[in-house]
Amino acid sequence: MSYFTLSPNPGNSGADSPGSSVFDLPTQPGQPKATPQPHIVAGQSTDLLESAQDETSYVVISGGTGCNSICPAFGQSACYILPVSDDGGSSSEIIRVLGGPSIGDIRSRLVRLIPHSDPGSPLDAIRNLLAYRLPGNCTEREARDEWRDIVEGRSRLWTGIPNDRKEMIRAFLVHFESEILSRAHKNFSFVNGSIGNYFLSAAQAFFRSLPSAIFLFSSMTNSQANILPVIVTNHTVTIAAELENGERLVGQCEISHPVRQTPRIDISQEEEDPASPVDPLNGTLPHSRNVQFQSSDKDHYEPLNARITKLFYINAYGNEIHPSPNPDFLQSLARYNVLIYSCGSLWTSIMPCLALKGVPNAIAGSRSLKAKVLLLNSANDRETDGYSAVDYIMTIVQTLNNGHHARTYGGLSKADTTYPVSAFITHLVYLKGTVVEVEVTRITSLGVRCIEVEGPLNDKTKLPQFDPACVKIALQEILDSVSEE
Repeated sequence: MSYFTLSPNPGNSGADSPGSSVFDLPTQPGQPKATPQPHIVAGQSTDLLESAQDETSYVVISGGTGCNSICPAFGQSACYILPVSDDGGSSSEIIRVLGGPSIGDIRSRLVRLIPHSDPGSPLDAIRNLLAYRLPGNCTEREARDEWRDIVEGRSRLWTGIPNDRKEMIRAFLVHFESEILSRAHKNFSFVNGSIGNYFLSAAQAFFRSLPSAIFLFSSMTNSQANILPVIVTNHTVTIAAELENGERLVGQCEISHPVRQTPRIDISQEEEDPASPVDPLNGTLPHSRNVQFQSSDKDHYEPLNARITKLFYINAYGNEIHPSPNPDFLQSLARYNVLIYSCGSLWTSIMPCLALKGVPNAIAGSRSLKAKVLLLNSANDRETDGYSAVDYIMTIVQTLNNGHHARTYGGLSKADTTYPVSAFITHLVYLKGTVVEVEVTRITSLGVRCIEVEGPLNDKTKLPQFDPACVKIALQEILDSVSEE
């Protein structure tokens, strides 16, 4: 793979500005190199460069913001698998009015993986624009006025962005506005809206391809990030959860952090494009207004009425469906060295990437994966209230062993298994001081090795959390032990 060398953009200061054309950048890596070359950026930390030189490649299954802070631990040879079923935050309003797959988590990861740049440089200005969120505590008119300044090119956020980049980004924001105006009867709300979400959504609608939109975003930000949506589709993807008491929850928000709204399924049909090589998932879960969920809300939750036993996808009529995973996801499992089940929401971030046909065999049968590592959360949330580390492990294993077939079972201990636990998880990494019970002896008897690391305390919760340093220490210990076997 050849890497693009950043050079000054004529008429702009800052040596780390992207070049004059967005299309002279390399494509995202489809296969890890044995010895990847570092992507050197002025001011980049030594630790990140050392990580980039690491021969190990990672497939990281994650979602939301749980994994964003630890991305530097995986270096340049990492492939991030993200779900497209989040129906909260700014994404909820886009889905309500325009439909399409959720792009919020993908945008968040793309922004996080923009290379380091000096403050005030063109690349830093692009990052600030795409990471900007319209105020959530203002009136609708105030939000629309600020959006108008941005889309018309008058906002201070455009300061420092090269004119070719400005017009490229603005063109897609104009396209987004056009799509909104064509559905004016739905009264789109700009309050709390993410500019990066608007850009990515417009690119996805224009190309009719989410991977193409991701490529454009990466190209304009000079990112070498390899981010794959777990399902390639142009339609809204809806997940549901079945509880032990038979209750069913529809939509990620209803499962993970419900708001005071009654979700409904829109069974209106969109015109199909027979030439589009994507899954026809027409299920939508619109909300009456923008769901302004804050991640801190997860620290205070109302427990579920019963434990979740199954997560599955549904269509517009509420029937269970079995979509195919992104073929690049399955290929990455056959090429990369380490599989990471990242910290974050277990049922709504990790399970949507596992409850798909073909994934269990790809993980269990991979000849390239040297280790399959679960990063255990330091505390439970609404989805995992009362869980121990064993419950986390068995939830993943049983979801994979049950494959994509509809199946009713009661409780975690009653599910039949096909593959042993170690076929899906070989190592458990947990934080010293975690409030989740870790039964080391029992976990070891399942064929899973436990590794304890010490991470910094979260300022709000006062609980330990993963950071790049402690994750790198754990991964190095795992790789050393694997190489000795």
